[in-house]
Amino acid sequence: MAEVGITTLIFIIANIFCSLQGLSDRSSFERNNFDIDKIYFQKDYKRLVTSSFFHVSGIHLILNMATLCFFSGGIELQLGEAKYLFIYFASLVGGNLFSLFIYRNRRDYTAAVGASGGVSGIIFATIVLYPGFEIGFLGTHFPIPAWFYGFMYVLFSIYGIKSKKDNIGHEAYLAGGLAGLIIAVVMQPSILATNYLTILAVAIPTVFFIFITVTMPRFIMIGNKYFDDKKNSSKTKLAFYAEGVDHEQEIDFILEKIHQNGIESLTNLEKEKLDYYSKIIQ
Repeated sequence: MAEVGITTLIFIIANIFCSLQGLSDRSSFERNNFDIDKIYFQKDYKRLVTSSFFHVSGIHLILNMATLCFFSGGIELQLGEAKYLFIYFASLVGGNLFSLFIYRNRRDYTAAVGASGGVSGIIFATIVLYPGFEIGFLGTHFPIPAWFYGFMYVLFSIYGIKSKKDNIGHEAYLAGGLAGLIIAVVMQPSILATNYLTILAVAIPTVFFIFITVTMPRFIMIGNKYFDDKKNSSKTKLAFYAEGVDHEQEIDFILEKIHQNGIESLTNLEKEKLDYYSKIIQ
């Protein structure tokens, strides 16, 4: 399963091209990232997919693409390109829809990017379809079980959700992974009899944490950028009132948001901004 298929190579090239473009051209990044307001209010649903081709850094890009290389062979080369594409994009969109649901009422959510949902779906599907699969890093003679890599991937996702220190869509990792697992089982239901222990070992903690994320968001501090200390809050305010910002466009956006969804839809920061602009106009 170390071989890399043509579809995976195309994914890697597309991700490198888009990520480099996004890192050098902020407007390109902004047009395609996972922005809650743009998706939820402006119905720009293409971002559910386009955001996956952009990354916040070279390390983020390398990690996702290397992981995709490690796990893609079994799905693409043995199940075929059609099933591979279905698992990848279904997991990707499923993960992003989960993030959209979680953050639908938190408009200050920092727009995210990354192929997290799709890559996670491929990982989970590979683990349940090929339980004996092992990963050898850079040709080393000390391979590790794929299930262990998947377990560490879940832990990384949980830490990322709790810390929220970056623009990576960590929530999509879990939901995308679960989607990939379910699709793999539906495609080959016989694995329930031969690999049920691995399936349960991966599915139970994933489902549990997704449940906690949905029912008790404050327990894991979902969107903890809304609970920042005064120092971070001050930095945010400075960014709001910085020179070079198109204030007229910002006012229009806030007024349109009030018109469509009522003033209660505004975030605290947007209310401060509206108050600030109203005083300037007066």
